Amino acid sequence: MNMQALPELTLPQMLRERARQDAQRVAIRQKDFGIWKPFSWAQYFDRACHFGLGLRALGLPDGGHVGVIAENRIEWVLTQMGAGLVGAVTVGVYPTSPSSEVAYVVGHADIEIIVCEDQEQTDKVLEALDDLPRLKKIVVMETKGLRSFAPEVRGLIVPFDEVEQLGAQSGKLQDVDAALARQQLDDIGLMIYTSGSTGKPKGAMVSYRNIRGVVPGIVDRLQLSRETTHLSYLPLCHVAEQMLTTFVPVYVGSQVNFGESIRTVQEDLREVAPTMFLGVPRIWEKMHAAISIKLQETGGLRRALFRKAYAACQPLAEKPRAQWSIGDMFTFTASYWLVFRALQNFIGLREAKVALTGAAPIPPEVVRFFRVLGVPLVEVYGLTESTGMVTGHPLDHVVVGTVGVPTRGVEWRIAKSGDDDMGGEFQIKGEMVFAGYYKNPEATAQSIVNGWLHTGDVVRLQDGQIKIVDRLKDIMITAGGKNLTPSEIENTMKASPYIKECIIVAEARKFVGALVMIDYETVGKWAEARRIPFTHYRSLVEHPEVRGLIDDEINPGNQRLAQVAVVVALAGAGVALVHRRHLARASGLRQADARAAGQRRRAHSDRERTGSPYASGCGPRRSGREDQRQSGGAGHRAVPPW
Repeated sequence: MNMQALPELTLPQMLRERARQDAQRVAIRQKDFGIWKPFSWAQYFDRACHFGLGLRALGLPDGGHVGVIAENRIEWVLTQMGAGLVGAVTVGVYPTSPSSEVAYVVGHADIEIIVCEDQEQTDKVLEALDDLPRLKKIVVMETKGLRSFAPEVRGLIVPFDEVEQLGAQSGKLQDVDAALARQQLDDIGLMIYTSGSTGKPKGAMVSYRNIRGVVPGIVDRLQLSRETTHLSYLPLCHVAEQMLTTFVPVYVGSQVNFGESIRTVQEDLREVAPTMFLGVPRIWEKMHAAISIKLQETGGLRRALFRKAYAACQPLAEKPRAQWSIGDMFTFTASYWLVFRALQNFIGLREAKVALTGAAPIPPEVVRFFRVLGVPLVEVYGLTESTGMVTGHPLDHVVVGTVGVPTRGVEWRIAKSGDDDMGGEFQIKGEMVFAGYYKNPEATAQSIVNGWLHTGDVVRLQDGQIKIVDRLKDIMITAGGKNLTPSEIENTMKASPYIKECIIVAEARKFVGALVMIDYETVGKWAEARRIPFTHYRSLVEHPEVRGLIDDEINPGNQRLAQVAVVVALAGAGVALVHRRHLARASGLRQADARAAGQRRRAHSDRERTGSPYASGCGPRRSGREDQRQSGGAGHRAVPPW
């Protein structure tokens, strides 16, 4: 597919065209009660039309705003497409958000009708109802438990099925045709709220031109087609999942699968065996750790066989298959059937033609690990403001540790900062650059200057491909005046399956410090295998042998770093990252350093949740209470330096 081949149609207009061309072809499969139910493109379009007309019947005006707060399921995209078919704008709200965050987004986005998954999400909206004067109706997908509400509240609530039936009974399909006839590529179709890690969340307005502008580059770079299958599980209120669940499938005609729940992703992945898979770095790190645990639990012969197969195939990780010799093919084929095939089945990626990682930096060793196993993992880059992926590796030319080269249609430049070794800010221009921030012209003017999107990411070229150095605002300067990129150091340490989190503390210090948090499950399995007694997180991390294990993992990482970036003082405990006063006392860090570490920890979480700055994915957020439980409670001191 090339850019000229894409019709001059908006996403809703393209859905209608897809229903005409591929009426009986399966567009979506959804798993309910263990059974996968297929929906054709014709059914997809018809149901979206009915729901859109139902929204109109509820009083939604042309150009009105519809909110969605739910996990991924067919009702989510029916809402989005239905709203688009009648000329409305969809706004996603993270289902993990507390009531205060929900209230802010619903209020700021001027949402008039919000679609909630269940009673839990409905309660969040009702809690803030007094602050939402523009809200007219709450549409609920799963109505269990709603009878307990007061009559005046129940009058505000409408079941999803009833809205769909209302639209079907109206018989006003001509209204859909009229709305689509008026629709222009420059119309806003979607609003995506950023994380708000440095302030209030901002609503990025995405036009249909932006969507149409980003699709050809994604399709071309990832070699997607009508035969592509995808498991949708990352939040649809984020641009990464949007581009793979709605943008590309509607324009290309590929298939999307919705699993039963976010909790059944691993099982669903094995059943679907998609040809394309997107995971944020934490997903890949957890898979890496799971394989490590599985190897620890297996026999010595199998472990030895894995090590031998892995060592033999390591040189093939970045070598294009077209350049493989007969010997290379024999080596990988033998390793695949003896070892790797079982591991691919274990993680559900046996049919993957391409696997993606984004949303946050990922240790290069983790990427290399999966590529050795035969999983074609590539790192991509994009932002909400770029409407998704704008760089990625050509599948036959992967340089691990980089994010590839810009995709088709992207004009780009590197704005030099004065330090040639450090690189400069990555800036892009093209139809995929968003329309601006809703009700925030000042932020829009700062982000887009003369048509150029200022990403805020520092990059440099490596082997002809783009390497993300760090966020511009995250660059640290040591007491010796040396510039440091914390993400590079952190990722080097996180390549170990025993290290879950690493946060660098170096601003204005004579040395580089790091706060290390172990992967409790992986280290726990390691300790059990060696009959090391422990009862909880704190007792595990304080054991001398465990501290020795982390020393052994840190030292190889240090050897791969420049001398100025070598970590010389470490402390570790999950609580240390959450309760800075305890961290400051235990590790000797200044309050400012402890505060900075906490901010970087939250930023890491936000990047994986919402994709800023590496906005090609997101991940589930853990509650502070959960972090506290795992680390042994707020009152425990941090672990002494490693």
